[in-house]
Amino acid sequence: MKAIGIVRKVDELGRIVLPKELRDLHGLFCGMPVEIYVDGDNIILHKYQSSCIFCGQGEDLRWIGGKAVCPTCAKKYLPMFTEAAQAEENNR
Repeated sequence: MKAIGIVRKVDELGRIVLPKELRDLHGLFCGMPVEIYVDGDNIILHKYQSSCIFCGQGEDLRWIGGKAVCPTCAKKYLPMFTEAAQAEENNR
């Protein structure tokens, strides 16, 4: 494990802020679940791998609005969501 030289303080509620550059580099976005576990004296943060909200498949997931979606379902359902969003925009 390589140290990158970033130090953060734990606040009164036990929270720390992961720098934006680090979140972007590792694909951690708002609403994504993070697994926390201990290995000896180390506290490890790991992106939690769940399953697609549509089909239940658990590999190669993309996070859309904080929800896990597999590429197959993203391709299948994206047109429906796009059409619905356009229709809603046109009704405004």
